[in-house]
Amino acid sequence: MPTKTLQIPTPDGQADAFAAFPDRGERHPGVLLYSDAFGLRPVLEEMARELAGHGYYVLVPNLYYRHGPAPVVELPEHIGEEIRPTVVSQLMPLLKAHTTTERVLRDADAYLRFLTAQPEVSAGPVAVTGYCIGTLLALRTAQAHPDQVAAVAGFHPGFVVTDAPDSPHRLVPQLTAQVHLGLAEGDLSPEVISELNQALDAAGVGHTCEIYPGTVHGFTMSDTDAFSASGLKRHWDRLLSLLDRTLANS
Repeated sequence: MPTKTLQIPTPDGQADAFAAFPDRGERHPGVLLYSDAFGLRPVLEEMARELAGHGYYVLVPNLYYRHGPAPVVELPEHIGEEIRPTVVSQLMPLLKAHTTTERVLRDADAYLRFLTAQPEVSAGPVAVTGYCIGTLLALRTAQAHPDQVAAVAGFHPGFVVTDAPDSPHRLVPQLTAQVHLGLAEGDLSPEVISELNQALDAAGVGHTCEIYPGTVHGFTMSDTDAFSASGLKRHWDRLLSLLDRTLANS
């Protein structure tokens, strides 16, 4: 599986990124993959390679590039519960700084421009997927680029329904992409899920919002205590089905 370490030009500097794609000498549909709060690291590279093996060019940017190349804080091989609070406390100021709406949209423009310009990426729509805070970034990207993004997925999402005027759920009418959200048990309250589904229904976009049984927040990440093998498998089933429906002819 060919992989590359790349530099994405943005208005705020160079974002380091990881890319994986099939070794077939052909062009393939593009997928922009946003990491969770722990950022670009080996487990995300493994996921990119897995997804590329199904016929996609996958680009994973370092969300914290303004602070330096990944990893921006020292991460253990396994992020267990005993070390998690320390790592989160180190990342929280960076997370807040890099996920303001203005910065997210500037980055999304740069990432999509770069992705679609790669010689291995076919013409046509792309997909965006995200994990935890990455779901927020994925939705903002899809909302800002309705003509480019045909599918958006998010797993164990965070901050998708808030009181803010620009909360992602308030901007759902801007979406044209098909949507899948895979929730851990307890990620969102029944009331919030209902509000989100109502917004998606009103927008008239195809969508599924599903609670994955027996999971906790972060279930896709094999380098954390939250990992669930069954949750990860269901995630792949749902994500690949979504991509097949929306990008198959790209």
